[in-house]
Amino acid sequence: MALVFGSLLLLGLCGNTFSGGQPSSTDAPKAWNYELPATNYETQDSHKAGPIGILFELVHIFLYVVQPRDFPEDTLRKVIQKALGSKINYDEIAYYEAGIILCSLLGLLFIILMPLVGYFFCMCRCCNKCGGEMHQRQKENGPFLRKCFAISLLVICIIISTGIFYGFVANHQVRTRIKRSRKLADSNFKDLRTLLNETPEQIKYILAQYNTTKDKAFLDLNSINSVLGGGILDRLRPNIIPVLDEIKSMATAIKETKEALENMNSTLKSLHQQSTQLSSSLTSVKTSLRGSLNDPLCSVRPTSETCNSIRLSLNQLNSNPELRQLPLVDAELNNVNNVLRTDLDGLVQKDYQSLNDIPDRVQSQTTSVVAGIKRVLNSIGSDINNVTQRLPIQDILSEFSGYLNNTESYMQRHLPTWEEYDSYWWLGGLVICSLLTLIVIFYYLGLLCGVCGYDRHATPTTRGCVSNTGGVFLMVGVGLSFLFCWILMIIVVLTFFVGANVEKMICEPYVSKELFRVLDTPRLLNEDWEYYLSGKLFNKSKIKLTFEQVYSDCKNNRGTYGTLHLENSFNISERLNINEHTESISNELENLKVNFNIFLLGAAGRKNLQDFAACGIDRMNYDTYLAQTGKSPAGVNLLSFAYDLEAKANPLPPGNLRNSLKRDAQTIKMIHQQRVLPIEQSLSTVYQSVKILQRTSNGLLEKVTRILTSLDFAQNFITNNISSVIIEETKKYGRTIIGYFEHYLRWIEFSIREKVASCKPVATALDTAVDVFLCSYVIDPLNLFWFGIGKATVFLLPALIFAVKLAKYYRRMDSEDVYDDVETIPMKNPAQH
Repeated sequence: MALVFGSLLLLGLCGNTFSGGQPSSTDAPKAWNYELPATNYETQDSHKAGPIGILFELVHIFLYVVQPRDFPEDTLRKVIQKALGSKINYDEIAYYEAGIILCSLLGLLFIILMPLVGYFFCMCRCCNKCGGEMHQRQKENGPFLRKCFAISLLVICIIISTGIFYGFVANHQVRTRIKRSRKLADSNFKDLRTLLNETPEQIKYILAQYNTTKDKAFLDLNSINSVLGGGILDRLRPNIIPVLDEIKSMATAIKETKEALENMNSTLKSLHQQSTQLSSSLTSVKTSLRGSLNDPLCSVRPTSETCNSIRLSLNQLNSNPELRQLPLVDAELNNVNNVLRTDLDGLVQKDYQSLNDIPDRVQSQTTSVVAGIKRVLNSIGSDINNVTQRLPIQDILSEFSGYLNNTESYMQRHLPTWEEYDSYWWLGGLVICSLLTLIVIFYYLGLLCGVCGYDRHATPTTRGCVSNTGGVFLMVGVGLSFLFCWILMIIVVLTFFVGANVEKMICEPYVSKELFRVLDTPRLLNEDWEYYLSGKLFNKSKIKLTFEQVYSDCKNNRGTYGTLHLENSFNISERLNINEHTESISNELENLKVNFNIFLLGAAGRKNLQDFAACGIDRMNYDTYLAQTGKSPAGVNLLSFAYDLEAKANPLPPGNLRNSLKRDAQTIKMIHQQRVLPIEQSLSTVYQSVKILQRTSNGLLEKVTRILTSLDFAQNFITNNISSVIIEETKKYGRTIIGYFEHYLRWIEFSIREKVASCKPVATALDTAVDVFLCSYVIDPLNLFWFGIGKATVFLLPALIFAVKLAKYYRRMDSEDVYDDVETIPMKNPAQH
């Protein structure tokens, strides 16, 4: 029933017939962003025999020695085709079964001969023949023979014991594994029901992922300003932004130039006035000093020397006349003011804003197209839902559910009966093993009593009770061996013939898949169908769909659709035609038109730059200004002059001269503070302004020319390339939107082919039925049973021979040999004297 159960599980997927269709590719993408939720199954993929597997391997080795030939695929095909009238070549079957037949014949010979031999042996013993007389012939090698017989019997008993141990183990395995069968079967049924329940959930999950995909597309559609508009803007930026930045810098430079010219012009005017005032003040102080030097004391020595020294230094009290001659920059300032009448910075900001407005302009111009694309995407979702609802997987699983329910009900009804039969089998095996154990126990007891009770000084007629008991035990073992060994061999032959053939004809070829290759033979199961499964499923038997391929795909966790090639009944590739669905999106995207008119700076801005280049700041004589800013406003350092004057006045005698000189010194200090320092501050301001103007004017014409050239290039790029940029970015945007759905539709196709309704639980259930329930739980223990019991039964033959021989040396004899020469008499019977 286990094999029937497994076959139903595999064929449950093949229980319906569908209309044909064209096959499609099963090539799957290499990577996905989506993943179906993992389905967890309870049943393990592999069955481990544990430590007892070593014993099973011994049996397999023995079977390979008995039957080393390859699996007879051709012969089995002919046997299956017998119903179609093919002739069976029995010679081929006999050739393949030669080893098994030979072993079975030897077993039959054993079955036939052992009762006959036992009968005649018993009759001879009753007639005091065949060692039946209680008289032992004395031999010189008697002790050696006794030891040899005892050791040989012991070794044989150990071999028999291992066989009995194999039998007990095998019998126990049958008992325990049948008990585990219910749990394993429940696990298989649970996994199969998980398959039935998870498949609709997997399809729902696939449909739910469409909303994820649609949300991604809707997000890009709602963000078309940043996605498409941003893409266009990013393409334009490298060619436009640098020149706008340069123009912006030039606008800043124009403002800085104006400020520098204004500062310079006002400072120069102030400088002219301050220089005049300095000259006037110095003239006044010189007049005062000359008046002071007319004092009569200046004619008297040594005061006259001091006065002469002061008189000679008065020529140093002069201002720098060149400061009053520095030209003003009114013309240049007027030119720059004229340039600034055009707001160059505002023009640049306007161009910046034109670029930054591109995303918003894209969004405003594509509102209707975006709405149309959204409608198309919603309709695609409805189409996908309709396609998935018509998948034949649901019908197959419904059919399979019926098989599953019937099989589970069958097992629930008959499992108690199987367990009852198993208990009978276990009890029978226990009786057989116990019977062999009883026989070998008699042999062990005989050896134990015989060896322990043997007295080498005792004569055959005077042997002790223990030794005699050992001999009796040995003969009891011999009697039981003759009585039951042929019955045991009948059981061994029957179980051997069944177990060996099932192992060789079902278990081994199932594991190697040779059995599947036989079933996949064209026109084997139906003479009208080249391939049975494709004929059963699609009524098109030429489609190559094999049992081996279905089993392998299921083992590899492949989906039902791809495993059974259901594209021949419902072609998912045609129903989910990617090009057909994406073409609708492409048609909507073709209506996506974006227009821009961008003119950089304009004629006023260009003229503004050209006017600034011609404003004249590059023609100013900056060296003259810089040279004057480095000179002192006066001909001498007035503070030093004043301190020197005070130093010269101090040694003079008190009076008008001394007081007037000191007063003039203080006046000179005041002129330095009030006139010279402001002039120096103005010169510093002029210096800074000159430096600014000098930096700005350096290569001004070349800068403006380069900016205008770059501006022309940028404008030409916009004029000539903006249309192609918009087209390219629009196509790129369209590919992104379409790519989401191409990606999703390919994932649907791949998932339905390879993942949805994974038939792995079916392959696992079939393995459980054939490889576990039949082979591992029944045939392996059965083979181990006949292997152990057969070995024990076969070795009963040499055991009973040695036991009969050895019993003569342990049993108490009725008579013994008598010799006249007392010295040569090894034994003597006192009863004869």
